[in-house]
Formats: sequence, structure tokens, C-alpha cells
Amino acid sequence: GTHELSLGMPGMHGTYYANKAIQESDLIVAIGMRFDDRVTGKVDAFAPNAKIIHIDIDPTSIRKNVRVDVPIVGDVKRVLMVLNKILKEEIKEQWDEVRKAWLKQIEAWKKERPLTYTYSEDIIKPQFVVEKIYELTKGDAIIATEVGQNQMWAAQFYKFDKPRMWLTSGGLGTMGYGFPAAIGAQIAHPNKLVIDIAGDGSIQMNIQELATAVVNKLPVKVAILNNHYLGMVRQWQELFYNERYSYSHLEVVPDFVKVAEAYGAVGFRATKPSEVEPVLREAFKIKKTVFMDFIVHWKEKVFPMVPAGAPIDHMIFEETKEKAEKKLRAVK
Repeated sequence: GTHELSLGMPGMHGTYYANKAIQESDLIVAIGMRFDDRVTGKVDAFAPNAKIIHIDIDPTSIRKNVRVDVPIVGDVKRVLMVLNKILKEEIKEQWDEVRKAWLKQIEAWKKERPLTYTYSEDIIKPQFVVEKIYELTKGDAIIATEVGQNQMWAAQFYKFDKPRMWLTSGGLGTMGYGFPAAIGAQIAHPNKLVIDIAGDGSIQMNIQELATAVVNKLPVKVAILNNHYLGMVRQWQELFYNERYSYSHLEVVPDFVKVAEAYGAVGFRATKPSEVEPVLREAFKIKKTVFMDFIVHWKEKVFPMVPAGAPIDHMIFEETKEKAEKKLRAVK
């Protein structure tokens, strides 16, 4: 989000400053979260200096994955009303200087390692597409995602300031989730702009739902970041498995424009950065289902990245295999 206190997504592909804040904090208030492995990294190294208050309506979710100092079972809305009342009664002036120092430290981390990528005038970078979607929608679209690199880039580069605007399979990581989720969201909110940010692999898991979208006259937009790979699998194979690529290259990818048209939807394609914004603008104007095929750089990877089994503040930023392997060895 754009709020100064928003640090974005934590975890394996989270922001540097979110992960640093967690690891350096002395108190974590966890509201309805699972502490899954993609967020915690190495569990016994997670937030080593922090007391953890865990609020959840399901008692079985508490202490399932991490130690919890103060478990609170209850409805979040009611619990927060009580907590806010307690906070208002506290003398907070004594903590003002401490908070100022902490926020100053977070701001320093944001400047030290902001989310970034190398822009190209010749090749479409997937991050650029997501940034353009955010810029044109002003953050007011419902965003669904598939699973993989597309999901992580959407989480990193689209800023969410409102609740219930983000639909993604963050638990099971189900490829093919995004398009049906977007269809459901469009039915529930017929006057809202709904966009599925997809990869060329994941979108094919439920591409037949084009029929559902067209028959029901749903103006769902699908932005396909097409790199002809199962990109997240390829990224792991490159960084951690000595470039032993196995079944991550999609040698046959359909023409998504023709597929969309065959179902009675609309299809567009962009092959260079200058075409991205015009394609998006045209798609958003059309009151039909639209597939947008963005041909993106196949070598682009999602960074930061925390190697499996590492603490979340042990992040990889460089793209060279040698540095990634050195980092992994250091963690082990």
C-alpha cells in the first residue's frame, strides 16, 4: 500500500524492509495469519527478539507453526475494539521517541533496498506491466492472480490501499485459481474493473472458462505475462540446481489472442514496452472479456528471494548463479 506504515509483503519474496522489520522487532501482533513457511522462513530464526500476540477465531491455528506469547481466540473486530480501548487509556507520550526512532530505521531500510528492476526500452519487463496496471487503475481495480512469478510481481508492484481487492491462492498455491476467481469477483461486482494477472502456464489450467466469461457477458480482463516458461520453477532450477532445467520450458504455447477470439472474447498482444499502455487502455474501455498477451523477458526473476530453509533476512538480490549459491551455502 501507499501508507507510510505499510511495508508490503513479507517472506520469501517480500520486501527487504518488511523482512528486516519483522526480524528486528520486539513485538508482533499477528491478526488472522497462519505463519506459513513462505512468511517465516527458518522457523527457529523467525523474529528472534519479538514477543508474539496471535489473534485468531480458530484456536487450532494458534501455536501451530511458531511460538506465541499471548494467544487470543476471538472475533478480530471485537478483539481490536478492546485492544484499541486499552491503548487509548495508556500514557503513550513515553513511547513517542522510541516509535520515531523505529520509523526512522524503517525509512532507512526502504531507501537502502527499494523494490526495483532494470527497465528496458526494447523488451517488456513483467514488473513494468504490473506498474502500468496500477498506474492506470489508480489502485481501484480488483486484482486476481494465478500462481508463480506473476503472483509475486503483482504482490510486489501493485499497491493495495483497500480491503477485499486482492484475490490470490497464497496457501495451496493453486495454478489456475486466478481466472475463475476474477470471474466470481466480476459477477459479485458487475461495475468494477476486475483484472487477472496471469502467467502463460497457469492461465492454461482453466483457460476453458473463457466460455463462462463470454456466455455471461463478463468484462473480465486477463493480463498474461508470457515468458514461455513455468517461470518460478525455472528460477529455482537456475539459482539452486546448477541450471538443470527440467520441464520448465513451455515449448508449445498457444496464440492467446486467437484463443480468446475463438471463444468470442477480445485479444490483444504487446511485444515491446511502448505497446503496453495502449493495449491496457484499449482493453479497459471494452465491455467484454479481454485477453492481453504481454511477451515478457524470459530470464526475468523475482527478487528479493529468501532461499528455502533460510531466515527471512537472508535475502538474495543479485541475479548471478554464483552469488545465489554462495548465499545458500552461507545459510546452511
